[in-house]
Amino acid sequence: MEWKTVFHLATGILGLFVIVRFIAPLPWSMRLRMALSVTTALVSLHHLFSRIAGTMFSPEVPRAAIIAVNWLFGTILLIAVFQLVLDIATALRALVRRRWVSAPTVARYVLGMAALSLAAFGVNQAARVPPVKHIEIAIRDLPREFDGFRVVQLTDLHLSRLFEAPWAEAVVRETNALKPDLIVITGDLIDGTLENRRHDIEPLKKLSAAHGVYVSPGNHEYYFGYSDWMARFKELGLRPLANAHTVLRRGGAELVLAGVTDPTALASGLPGPDVHQAIAGAPAGVPILLLNHQPKQAALSARAGASLQLSGHTHGGMIVGFDRLIARFNNGYVSGRYDVEGMPLYVSNGTALWLGFALRMGVPSELTSIVLRAA
Repeated sequence: MEWKTVFHLATGILGLFVIVRFIAPLPWSMRLRMALSVTTALVSLHHLFSRIAGTMFSPEVPRAAIIAVNWLFGTILLIAVFQLVLDIATALRALVRRRWVSAPTVARYVLGMAALSLAAFGVNQAARVPPVKHIEIAIRDLPREFDGFRVVQLTDLHLSRLFEAPWAEAVVRETNALKPDLIVITGDLIDGTLENRRHDIEPLKKLSAAHGVYVSPGNHEYYFGYSDWMARFKELGLRPLANAHTVLRRGGAELVLAGVTDPTALASGLPGPDVHQAIAGAPAGVPILLLNHQPKQAALSARAGASLQLSGHTHGGMIVGFDRLIARFNNGYVSGRYDVEGMPLYVSNGTALWLGFALRMGVPSELTSIVLRAA
C-alpha cells in the first residue's frame, strides 16, 4: 500500500475516533454535534482534499486558511490523545469499582479547551521566524586557520503559502546579522512550483557570507521540478552541491565542503546520494564537511571519510514524544548532535517545516549558528 494511502487512512481513523469518543457523547443538540462531526471529518482528511487547490505538499490557498486548518488538525490530534488517556483512566476506575462508570462531561470540556489552546501555541511556534541556536562542533584535524569558522545552517525552509516572502526576508536578515563565514542550506527549500514560489524565494538572493552560500537538495525539491529549481538556485547565487564538492581556502589552509542528493531522486530517474562521488578528487588529508538532507545515512558518510555531517529532514520530530517515532524512520537520528563512528552528526530541528503538519510543541525551530573548533 502506498504511503500516502496509509497516511490518509490514519488521519481518517483519527478523526473518526474523535467523532465517536469525544463529540458523540457530548450533551449538545444533534445539529451541533453533526456540524462538529462533519468539520472534524473534513479537517482530518484535509491533506487528501488539498489536492484540489494544488498538491498535498503545496496547496495554493490563503495563509490564514492554512493556519486555521493546522490549528484544528492539531486540536483533533490532541483531543484524540487526551480522550484515549481519559478512556483508559475511566476503564481502570471501572475495574476498581467493579461497575460501569462514565467520564464526567466536564472532563471533556477541560480536555477540549486544553487541546484548542495547545494547538494554537503549537501553530504559533511552527510559523514564527526561528530563534538563533549557537553551538560549537569540534572537528578532528581541522586546520587552526579554520578554528572559529562560523557556519550558519538553514534547512527545511519549505517556502510556501505558510512561509512566504516576508518570513523569508526576516530569516535572511537574522542570518546575515550573524556575519557568517559560510551559509549552507541542507534541502527542502521550497513547497511549490517555480511559478508559484518565484516571489517567495527571491529574498534568498540577499544571503551573504564570506565563503558563499551553498545548497544541497532535499526530497521536496524532487516533487516540484528538480532541474528547474536547481537552475533557479544558481540564479539566486545559491551554489548547488549534488554529489559534488568544493574546496574552501582560508589563510593557506583548506576545508572540503561536499553535498549529496536525496534518495527521492531515484524515483525520478535521477542520481541518488553518492558520498564517494561527492568527495572524489578532494585533496587528501583535508577535513570534509558534508551536507546531507537526510541523517539516516550518517554511518556511510563516516566510513567514506566525512569529518562532519549536517542534516535536517526530521524537523526535530516537532512534538515531544512524537519525535521518538520520527527517529525510528531515521536510524535513531532526529534532533541535535550525535557521534557516528567518530564523526559528528548534527541534525537541525529545521528553520521551518512542511505546512501539512505545522505544529511544534517542545521542539523549537532553529536558525543554527555553528562555530567549528579544532578537536
